[in-house]
Amino acid sequence: MRRPALKKRLGQHHLRAGTLCRPLIDYLRPEGERVLEIGPGGGVLTAELLAAGGRVIACEVDLEWALALGSRFAGSKVATVAVDAQRLEWRRLPRPTLVAGNLPFNVATRLVEGLLPCSKVVPRAAFMVQKEVAERLVARPGDSAYGSLSVLTTAYSEARLLGVVRPGSFDPPPRVSAAFVGLRLREPPLEAGEMPVFVRLVRLAFALRRKTLRNSLASGMGRELSGQLLDALGWDARCRAESLDLSAFVALFAKYCELKRQKC
Repeated sequence: MRRPALKKRLGQHHLRAGTLCRPLIDYLRPEGERVLEIGPGGGVLTAELLAAGGRVIACEVDLEWALALGSRFAGSKVATVAVDAQRLEWRRLPRPTLVAGNLPFNVATRLVEGLLPCSKVVPRAAFMVQKEVAERLVARPGDSAYGSLSVLTTAYSEARLLGVVRPGSFDPPPRVSAAFVGLRLREPPLEAGEMPVFVRLVRLAFALRRKTLRNSLASGMGRELSGQLLDALGWDARCRAESLDLSAFVALFAKYCELKRQKC
């Protein structure tokens, strides 16, 4: 079958060699496991997952590449599905399912954020993403890349940087480097019903990165409540969100809920 053309609008940058996938394979340990692969393209990672003993469901948005992939792996333990991964309902996957993929840079963050709350279905995931996104996923308090995505990733998983991949490893080469990141999903520190408010609070805390936490929170809840919140916690008015770890954000959320109840 003729090799389809790569489409810039879909952010298609395919790996040149399967050996590059070794960090992902070693982390995921797919032998005997069901693996949902996002964006398989020409099947470089697919072949490695298959060789490592995985049973692969290849999810490809580009119908031409999906057909080519189905032809290449006909008769093997690969099922090809032509669907946009952004439309997947993660919680409806069979349990357990591992998830892997070379994610298009323009939708990688959205896909990872959608997957994070699904530890009951997906115990482990490993992706290739833009290097800057990988650094944000694994960042810790005080790191330059630390932000709301870092906090939420820590709340839902244990994240590890698995290795960096240079632009020349792709066809065509992207303008930036990529990196493999591994995620071991877990239940968050709060009840599921509380997490949407927690997520909004964390995002608000980082809304004004060059401002203090008090000013960032004030932009969404007003200066009075913001000041009361920090005073009740005994935190310095000059503290910034970049210095707070997950446990501090959980404490911030608990005190916020307490103050809101008192006002009702």
